[in-house]
Amino acid sequence: MKKIKKPSSFNSPLLQVALDFVDLHRAIKIVQEIKDAGVDIIEIGTPLIKSEGIKAISEIKKILPPNIKILADMKTMDVGRTEVEMAAKAGAHIVGILGVANNETIKEAIEAANNYGCEIIIDMIEVKNLLERTKDVLKFNPNYIGLHIPIDEQMKGNINFDFIKEIKKISPIPISVAGGINSENVKDVVEAGADIVVVGGAIIKSQDAKLATKQIKKAMLTKTRIKTDLYKRAATIEEVKKLLHKVSTANISDALHRGKCLEDLKPITENLKIVGPAVTVRTYPGDWSKPVEAIDLAKEGDVIVIDAGGVPPAVWGELATYSAIEKKLSGVIIWGAIRDVFEIKKLKFPAFARIISPQAGEPKGFGEINVPINISGIKIFPGDWIIADDDGVVVVPKEKLVETANRAMDVLEKENRIRKEIIEGSTLSKVQNLLRWEKK
Repeated sequence: MKKIKKPSSFNSPLLQVALDFVDLHRAIKIVQEIKDAGVDIIEIGTPLIKSEGIKAISEIKKILPPNIKILADMKTMDVGRTEVEMAAKAGAHIVGILGVANNETIKEAIEAANNYGCEIIIDMIEVKNLLERTKDVLKFNPNYIGLHIPIDEQMKGNINFDFIKEIKKISPIPISVAGGINSENVKDVVEAGADIVVVGGAIIKSQDAKLATKQIKKAMLTKTRIKTDLYKRAATIEEVKKLLHKVSTANISDALHRGKCLEDLKPITENLKIVGPAVTVRTYPGDWSKPVEAIDLAKEGDVIVIDAGGVPPAVWGELATYSAIEKKLSGVIIWGAIRDVFEIKKLKFPAFARIISPQAGEPKGFGEINVPINISGIKIFPGDWIIADDDGVVVVPKEKLVETANRAMDVLEKENRIRKEIIEGSTLSKVQNLLRWEKK
């Protein structure tokens, strides 16, 4: 077979689009949208190969122009020869092998690639000693080195491209970079030394995949930043707040693996949203002393969360609301009763309660502030984050805040794409291919 040339870099960076779907019909739809928008490589993602099999490669190759290569992201860990042969026979030009695989597996894969005239990329995802392992695998003469920020790391806000420069210094072959890349940060990826830029969500979750592809390709070639409100992952508290204001409680529940909400709590005023850390209050029914004292202890942006046993009398009203507004609090959640709702609605202060009652209790001072409380079976600790909208109230544990916010944004982005496909003439059942995934 003809020996494959291994360039050290390309004249300009190439754009690779990762088709990380589980349904072939959705992947094909994206390919048809973007195939003439500047994409250089189409990646048949691991989820797609696992779901649809090797046929996904051959089916997508049928609709691609000859100038676009196909990369099969096999993530091979064993039986390197067999898996490379499978992918190559199906039409893959490049096959992905894991850098954590045994050396013999990598060598077998490269030999098989030479036999079938395809190329090998060594995917260094989850490699612990990246620099040393890269030096090792380069000895086997692969065609590309793939650097990858795993999705689960992206969801924790861990997106940094500085490591590319170190690998670039030692690699005589092109470097591919994947993980959280969008039209704003692709400039950083190219300037760090990426020869191939791998983009997934910022294109395949876009309502206009063709436009998204063109924008990213333009940003790559001109080394400029093109603003986007989506496909960015938060790392700081301020970034997290912005994301949580964009997503819904439904998005967050999905991100928490269909997480439960606080039951039987209704908004006093609709179309208002609460986002902020909890100041928790445990009090007796009708004893409004600790709820009011909690306002003084709270900081701007905090949410007062009151466990009053879920019964009346009221522990919150108009005057407490004025105090909360003065302190610039985000809202109040009351597992119990509230009153003065006419005035609270006029003030447009976000409040959720289980019961509305005109009767107030007495400020006896029983209870505690900033202690763990339990509302409808969900434990809430001081500092946990509360998000509430017209759908209800969800609690995000403070230790999972960044990850949950990013995963909720991922849910929103995916829904944007699904909505677009439905509007274009499909249905939710067809887009999600529900019949295929039903339990038999």
